[in-house]
Amino acid sequence: MTPTRRSALAAGLLYLATIVSSIPALALIQPILTQPDYVLGDGPQTRVVFGIVLDLVNVAAAIGTAVGLYPIIRRRHQTLAIGFVASRLLEGATLGIGALALVAVVTLRRDPGTASDETLVAASQSLVSLRDATFLLAPGLLASVNAALLGTALYRARLVPRGIPLLGLIGAPLLFASTLATLVGVFEQLSPWSVVATLPIFLWELSLGLHLTLRGVTELDHDDSAPAPRPDRTTADAH
Repeated sequence: MTPTRRSALAAGLLYLATIVSSIPALALIQPILTQPDYVLGDGPQTRVVFGIVLDLVNVAAAIGTAVGLYPIIRRRHQTLAIGFVASRLLEGATLGIGALALVAVVTLRRDPGTASDETLVAASQSLVSLRDATFLLAPGLLASVNAALLGTALYRARLVPRGIPLLGLIGAPLLFASTLATLVGVFEQLSPWSVVATLPIFLWELSLGLHLTLRGVTELDHDDSAPAPRPDRTTADAH
């Protein structure tokens, strides 16, 4: 297995890991997101804690996709590769901040100290609001940016079938517009409209993850983005 194939395999598996971890995580953490008095409860928190762990797995996997794909993309389009890695790392870091905010809520529920109920609810709601903001920024704005950058690089370099990056290039502006619409209050963050707008990006990441895992990338013999080699002086003089 070549180094390029290993990098593609790792990136593909990590893309699939982001999907496998993020979807159930969102379902598992619903109590902490939807119940204002969650912090006042005293029951088991296994479900929520497991959801937060999956959120952290998603963070690590997202960062890993950038690390795995960078050496592949860099050889074709260095500027796009740097932009993709930067936006993907920022997305992962933002998701991590949101997950840590939920860890703080769980900690307050477990050990409230001498704080009043009103103080605990206010603090937990502030932390949940922080998590909601990071969820809007990372899988919304930042995901659309890195999809556009990576999709452009893969499309130009023909490293995967062009239908795959086209999904990302179509989905990126839809997701970006949906996120902006949520920010200005046109519809809710998890409304049917936002789900529809997110679908192309979901299919893009799923198809890319499967292709990288099963097939890898096309290893071209030359870099189409590189400048043409200068003619040998000796040969030129001979003519």
